[in-house]
Amino acid sequence: MPQRSSQPHTVVLLVDENSNPFEMSCAIEIFGLRRPELGRELYDFRLCAAEPATRMRDGFFTLTGVAGLDAAEEADTLIVPNRPDTDAPRAPRVLDVVRRAHARGARLVGFCSGAFTIAEAGLLDGRRAACHWMWADAFRARFPGVRLESDVLFVDDGDILTASGSASALDLGLHVVRRDHGAEVANHVSRRLVFAAHRDGGQRQFVERPVPDVPDESLGPLVAWAQERLEEPLTVADLAARAAVSPATLHRRFRAQLGTTPLAWLTGERVALACRLIERGEERLDVVAARSGLGTAANLRARVRRETGLSPSAYRRRFGPAAGEAVRV
Repeated sequence: MPQRSSQPHTVVLLVDENSNPFEMSCAIEIFGLRRPELGRELYDFRLCAAEPATRMRDGFFTLTGVAGLDAAEEADTLIVPNRPDTDAPRAPRVLDVVRRAHARGARLVGFCSGAFTIAEAGLLDGRRAACHWMWADAFRARFPGVRLESDVLFVDDGDILTASGSASALDLGLHVVRRDHGAEVANHVSRRLVFAAHRDGGQRQFVERPVPDVPDESLGPLVAWAQERLEEPLTVADLAARAAVSPATLHRRFRAQLGTTPLAWLTGERVALACRLIERGEERLDVVAARSGLGTAANLRARVRRETGLSPSAYRRRFGPAAGEAVRV
């Protein structure tokens, strides 16, 4: 995918009959808003539809005034339609647009039930995908050749990415921004959203939350305290002591409020800090490892590769200062 080029990456959202308004709004918020504070445009975002007037989910409203399907032919990334009536087949010309986009090398993104659209186009056989847990059994029965991962937030399978549910559209969208423009820019976009900067795609779709006798307190103060001390050898026990609760209680609160474990959250924050340090020009891996709390250069290499798919040196080549003008956030 193009990185920091003079021409912004073109993202096209294809809307079809009975599409969900929420996922459309997520795409607009992440890819469509202008961000002059960054000093450059991240994406050229467009909406298109198969019909001049498209009735959205349950007839809440009708979408008009957007481009026709020809706009999808220019997409570097095509966000495919989703809708709750997953048994209804897509229009052949919509599926043809999706197939042509994939054939010419465009990246495909499916939010929630969007995996059905990509699978119906015949592009997911033998590949990994995610969809909402409510439709997992129906998806497997209809598309047995797809490697469905039904209990994760999203799946990044290279040129095809799928998110499991409505809220995870934000997670996957931020993941795409991070993949395209680095952790610094993704964190900036997440702050604008007032949303978690990074939730790993392998996290569970939902968490069973026991009803407590006394409502849990917000983790906000603890999270802010820990983020200022990532270079220190913090442990889950340290976090629990700071919150004045047992490790088990802290674990339950993280699961309930953030959808992850304290250790996974702490590791993710340290990797994100390491990526920001690399983007800002720090070349000494031992220094990056120490300042991010990852300890050793070997651990840094392993963690960065696991989270980003790139080695630290490859990440520096793609997102470091030499890759383009420094980003101001």
